[in-house]
Amino acid sequence: MEMLVYEIIRKKLDGERNSAEEIKQLVMGFVRGEIAPEQMSAWLAAVYIRGLSEEETWWLTDAMAKSGRTIDLSSIEGIKIDKHSTGGVGDKVSIVVVPLVAAAGVPVAKLTGRALGHTGGTADKLESIPGMRLNLSQEEFIAQVKSIGCAIAVATEDIAPADKKIYALRDKTATIASIPLIVSSILSKKLAGGADAFVFDVKFGDGAFMKGLDDARVLAEGLVRTAKLAGKRAVAVLSSMEQPLGHAIGNAVEVAEAINVLKGNGPEDVLELCLAVAAQMLWLGGAVTNPDEGRSKAMELLQSGAALEKFRQLVAAQGGDAKVVEDEKRLPQPSYRVEVRSEGSGTVVSIATRKLGLIAGRLGAVRMGVEQIDPSAGIIVLKKVGDFVKAGETLATIQSNKPIDSEILNETRECFALGEVAKRLQILAGFIG
Repeated sequence: MEMLVYEIIRKKLDGERNSAEEIKQLVMGFVRGEIAPEQMSAWLAAVYIRGLSEEETWWLTDAMAKSGRTIDLSSIEGIKIDKHSTGGVGDKVSIVVVPLVAAAGVPVAKLTGRALGHTGGTADKLESIPGMRLNLSQEEFIAQVKSIGCAIAVATEDIAPADKKIYALRDKTATIASIPLIVSSILSKKLAGGADAFVFDVKFGDGAFMKGLDDARVLAEGLVRTAKLAGKRAVAVLSSMEQPLGHAIGNAVEVAEAINVLKGNGPEDVLELCLAVAAQMLWLGGAVTNPDEGRSKAMELLQSGAALEKFRQLVAAQGGDAKVVEDEKRLPQPSYRVEVRSEGSGTVVSIATRKLGLIAGRLGAVRMGVEQIDPSAGIIVLKKVGDFVKAGETLATIQSNKPIDSEILNETRECFALGEVAKRLQILAGFIG
């Protein structure tokens, strides 16, 4: 094994191609503890420098997906759909599109994650609903999709365990920003989740992991191409994270905003992105003949109340207080609310989105070490890029269960840059499929 691992690393360092068997042995050996972290780190560094071919990316993804338990959804009728976002600030799209698509009869089996860095996690957001449970067993997960057409659950530790171990090494060795490694990380978990087709919301901009549109497009193409090699249908939506999505950043506040979208209200950018993602999911799920028809169908489901009713069913099925749909005050409320007022007049030309996400985390919206999440903590962004602001007008509202000091207040104010003219940002930047 020692010589074989040495040879696998050497080949990649020299720019040669690894075989499917070599990659499988490397991944499985590392998961079993037979290959040292130093050796895996060396191979990851070689991949970071030399890259992987399409086939190598697929072989790595497949080996990681099969490194633990995989979920068999074959007992559920229809084309099972899952959706993944690469992460952003104020991204509550999953909370809207899962019940929306399920309301059309397309089964949605959604595995989700928790907050990571400056980005929120769908699981943390939904758990701000009193009683809502995201830790479902495989049997509960499948039974719920059969029963009401959708379920949202946290991926358990035995789903693609290789990804968790490899990601921890990448984090320590500065090899996160490798497109083939990002593709295999995302897709291995999705494949282990058992769905038939995927829609990827690939974000770019200050609040996203991919800063530029070109890099986001390369990642989107890699995800779609590798999914197809796995025998799955897939589409990627490219969306902007140059400013927060919608107005709410946090957990309970984002749930409240998602409910407003499900009621046919809510911010225009959130609605537009939700319709775009849902349209692709409905098309892949066979509910419509093309994405344009899918968009119309999605809007119809919002306007009729069918999507909202499905959300109510979803919350109730997972033990949550479904009355939050009628009364958002049943969601956790903060002890402190402070308005952030502008010191000058002008047009908002840019928003430091990543920094706002980090501030929301410091307020308690993200789990910091042993400290528990404050589900009421967050920021309500009242002015977006292109909006005119007068001196003394409110830019944002900060809320938390702990006192809000002047430092956080000033840092939040500094996230809004004012100027004379600003181009309004478009949320959608294209599709890959």
